[in-house]
Amino acid sequence: MKVGEKHYRTIWVKKGDNKTVQIIDQRNLPHEFIIEDLKTVEETARAIKDMHVRGAGLVGATAGFGIYFATLQASKENFDEDVKKLSEKILATRPTTNNISYAVKKQLRAMKKGKTVQEKISIALKTAQEITDEDAEFCRRLGEHGYKIIEEISKKKNGEPVNILTHCNAGWLAFVDYGTATAPIYEAFNRGINVHVWVDETRPRNQGARLTAWELSNHGVPHTVIADNVGGHLMQHGMVDMVIVGTDRTTHTGDVANKIGTYLKALAAKDNNIPFYVALPSSTFDWEMKDGVKEIPIEERGNEEVKYAQGLLDGKVQKVLLTPKDSPAANYAFDVTPRRLITGLITERGICEASEKGVLGLYPEKKK
Repeated sequence: MKVGEKHYRTIWVKKGDNKTVQIIDQRNLPHEFIIEDLKTVEETARAIKDMHVRGAGLVGATAGFGIYFATLQASKENFDEDVKKLSEKILATRPTTNNISYAVKKQLRAMKKGKTVQEKISIALKTAQEITDEDAEFCRRLGEHGYKIIEEISKKKNGEPVNILTHCNAGWLAFVDYGTATAPIYEAFNRGINVHVWVDETRPRNQGARLTAWELSNHGVPHTVIADNVGGHLMQHGMVDMVIVGTDRTTHTGDVANKIGTYLKALAAKDNNIPFYVALPSSTFDWEMKDGVKEIPIEERGNEEVKYAQGLLDGKVQKVLLTPKDSPAANYAFDVTPRRLITGLITERGICEASEKGVLGLYPEKKK
């Protein structure tokens, strides 16, 4: 995607220095655009944990480069053991997101083919780059599948705006490029379809208000930022044609973990007969878990994210306290939307129903 007139991915190897990976530090967007260098496992783990990078595909890609850094830090004498120990730091960063374990497992499998330390280092760099390229390509493809849903709604509305509600940020900032929930929107917009996006602010970190709105503004897509609790009202009054969200982990039976508040949007959509779609690359599927509500681990983050808000004041990005200073706060980062509330899953291989049969129909090689 473009920022100004320049194309960016969200993560890349620094030109002329293959021991440094660069990211867009998302903490101060939309007010400040900062490029950050990563050089170690520890820096990478902190970037994931503290949300310099966030979003399923991007944290997976970042984890892939984290394992590459592990190969650079490991001793020659205990190389494999050191890499495995360092990989645990990456795996511990965001427990709900499946893409992290996907990337780490892919790296460790690939490195088994190397016979020497140098070969394994080269394989790790190559595999990290493959993970990033795969993520971008999968998102591009799911955009091509998903825009057709928007196109059909547009035809029924005789070209009137298709009003799409989304939650959190599942855009190009959350992946390597294109995004998931936004990929069909961008594809539809690029093809001349009249679209308008309702952007949930997404408390407590406001990824919708800060990131999705910034993305859509850069791309020229018509949109309106709304408070999180407005969606139900809009649906009741016929102002939403469809909902598209992303996901950090989806069971192969169709249960979806996404940013906290997604479940409530799905309930409102179901009550108002509005299609509710989830967009994801196959790297986000969990092929082991069956019951998302019971099995998917839900990350709990620090209470300061709930108690404080961040914004631009007098030209500086600053935090302000919202609550009484001594009030406790709980910060569950995700919730699980059961498959019964989901109209369909949009993937790089096509669209399927949110069920084990539907998912395995697209990925028959995963059948046991």
